[in-house]
Amino acid sequence: MPRQTKFVSVRRQKSMANSTKIYQIFTVPKPMDPRLFTSMQPMDTNWQTWQQPVGPPAFGPEKEPKLKLSLETRNRGDVIIVHCQGRIVYRDEAAALSRVVGEVLQYARMLVLDLTGVTSMDSAGIGELALLHTWARAKNATLKCAGANSLVRTLLELTNLHTVLDVHPSIDHAMESFREDEVCSNN
Repeated sequence: MPRQTKFVSVRRQKSMANSTKIYQIFTVPKPMDPRLFTSMQPMDTNWQTWQQPVGPPAFGPEKEPKLKLSLETRNRGDVIIVHCQGRIVYRDEAAALSRVVGEVLQYARMLVLDLTGVTSMDSAGIGELALLHTWARAKNATLKCAGANSLVRTLLELTNLHTVLDVHPSIDHAMESFREDEVCSNN
């Protein structure tokens, strides 16, 4: 409701009776004007000349594919290799990696994550790698990472995750480390 300001004289000081007045300021509600419209009428939306898109705008034909990570699993003896191609970032890509590796860990005890094709990774991707390592240890499995490019290696070093994960320069080195682990456990 709009308000008007009113000034009311409160008192006068004796020494400066003619020159100074002290005012108390308060607001009085302004009378409300009548409404412009007394009832609302529905608006006609058929006035537009272009065709309205069907469905949410996120699914338009010019949008890029939703998932920017391709995951492929292959067997090499007792070892399952998960080849990652694309980015491991927040939301769908990180969740897809967790889903695939979680399924593999149900029946495999040795797993290699091939990070050769990973183009970018954010904090969610780093967190997923740590989570996958935890899942593997809980299932008494071994998870190794292989082929990380300089960006991924730098992220692993900055977060000290390279001290937790078993990181190898290539898939062949990771496979060789599995053979060495088997020889050490047999002795």
